Amino acid sequence: MKIGIDARMYGVSFTGIGRYTSELIENLASLDNENEYVVFMRKDAFESFMPPNNRFKKVMADFPHYSFGEQIGFLKVINEEKLDLMHFTHFNAPIFYNRPYVVTIHDLTLSFFPGKKMTNFFHRIAYHIVIKNVTKKAKQIIAVSENTKKDLIKALKIDPEKISVIYNGVNPKFGDVDPTPRPDLMKKLGLQKPYFLYTGVWRDHKNIVGLIKAFDSFNKEVGSQYNLVITGPHNPTYNEIPNTIRDLKIEDDVHLVGLVSEADLFGLYKNALSYIFPSFYEGFGLPPLEAMQCGTPVAASNVSATPEVCGEGNALFFDPYNAEDMKNAMKIMATDPSVRQRLVDRGHERVKFFSWDKMTREVLQIYKSI
Repeated sequence: MKIGIDARMYGVSFTGIGRYTSELIENLASLDNENEYVVFMRKDAFESFMPPNNRFKKVMADFPHYSFGEQIGFLKVINEEKLDLMHFTHFNAPIFYNRPYVVTIHDLTLSFFPGKKMTNFFHRIAYHIVIKNVTKKAKQIIAVSENTKKDLIKALKIDPEKISVIYNGVNPKFGDVDPTPRPDLMKKLGLQKPYFLYTGVWRDHKNIVGLIKAFDSFNKEVGSQYNLVITGPHNPTYNEIPNTIRDLKIEDDVHLVGLVSEADLFGLYKNALSYIFPSFYEGFGLPPLEAMQCGTPVAASNVSATPEVCGEGNALFFDPYNAEDMKNAMKIMATDPSVRQRLVDRGHERVKFFSWDKMTREVLQIYKSI
C-alpha cells in the first residue's frame, strides 16, 4: 500500500502531537518492510527531515491549520499522490478528501475548553465542521485513550465500533538520562532551590495560573524554600501567566524557561523534586509518563484521562479545581521522601505498559484492516 501521513505538526514545537507523529514515522521505518509512505510536512520540518529509508518520501505541504490553503491546497497535494490510505494524525483535514483514511483524535479540548484559540467566529465554525466531517468519513478513528473515546461518543455521536483505542508510548531514552545533578542547567536557568516542574503549552485547560497560585501559597507557608519551573513556548495571548507571577511578586521563585532543548528537558525531569500536572482536561497527557520514565515522582489532577494514563496508585492525585488540595499535594511531595520513593518505584513499572513500538504495531493493524 501507498500510505500518506499528515506530518504538518512534526517536531517539538507542537509538543504532544509533534512527538506522536515523529515517533510513528520512526517506528514505521523500522517495523514495516512492505508499505510505502508519503510524509506531508510544513516548510521548516521538510527542510530538516531526512527520510529514514527509500520507502519514505517527503512532500512539501506548507498549509496552516484552519486555512483555505488546508482545504484547497493540501487537498490538491494529497490527491496528486493517489494514496491507498491516508493517516491524518490530527483532526484538521480537507473536508472534500474522498479516498480512504484513518484519523487520530488526541482530544476534544476545543469542544470543552475552547479558550482563546477559538474566539474567532470563523475558527469556531471551521472546527465544528471539520471535526464532524473528518470523523464521519474516516474508515477508522484512533483515540489515544478510553476517555477520548468516551468524549467522541458523547460529543459527536460516533459509533463505538468505529473507534480503536491505541495508547501513546514513552521514549525509553527518557529513562537513560544521567541522574547526576546538572549544576550547569541550574545555573543557566537561574535555579537555586529544589523545584517542581510543569512542561507543556500555555492554554486555559492546562490550569497553569491555578498551579502558580497554589505553589505560591505552599511556598510562602514553608518559607520560600522551592522553585517552580514552567516550560513551553511563551504564548502572548496568555499574559495572565507572567502577570500572575508579577502580581504575586514571585519572579525569583517561578521560572518561565520557554521551549527547552531535549537534553535540557531530560535534565529538568530527572532533577525535579516532583513533576506536577494540574490540567483540567487531557486526551492522554504524555508528560507525567515521561517524568515517570525519568524516575521523577508525579503529582497530577484526578480528572479527565490523567488517572487512566497514570494508573491507580502511581501518582499523587489532587483536585485541580481545589487550590488547597493541590497545595497539600506539593507539601507531601516536599516533606515525605517515602511517598516520593514509592511513586518513583511504581512509576517505573507503570511506564512499561506504554511504548511507541506497541503503538505503531497497533496502528499498522489498523492500516491493514482498511
